[in-house]
Amino acid sequence: MNIRIKFTKYNPEEEVFIPKYATNGSAGMDLCSSSRETVDINPGEIKLVNTNLILEIPAGLEGQVRPRSGLALKHGITVLNSPGTIDSDYRGEVKVLLINHGKHTFRISCGDRIAQLIIAKHERADLYVSDNLAETERGTGGYGSTGTKS
Repeated sequence: MNIRIKFTKYNPEEEVFIPKYATNGSAGMDLCSSSRETVDINPGEIKLVNTNLILEIPAGLEGQVRPRSGLALKHGITVLNSPGTIDSDYRGEVKVLLINHGKHTFRISCGDRIAQLIIAKHERADLYVSDNLAETERGTGGYGSTGTKS
């Protein structure tokens, strides 16, 4: 059974593109730009792109805004804070923070698919102080400590 998520338009006068799954096996729904003006993202530039969507995500779930692989491969366009999180209590407009890592200006028109939205379950945790943490083989090894070879 699919989860039902309510949505409304942030600006009732503007167009909204309802996120859709491209195929039956797609994990993510495509998020589209709702900007009336063309959005140009120059190399190295960051832009916040409107979707005109407000979502009511049920408690215990989150929306994850992720890059589209084709945009990343072909144009170097990715979601800067990937994955961006839409909390269940957020009722503002969903916007997508994009960065251009490519060599050319990337142009976004109204209705262009710019990211994907995954709906995922999450858990909440209660942290507490303890002087008795379990030891592991890795220990305090951090960044790069496990190497790159398989």
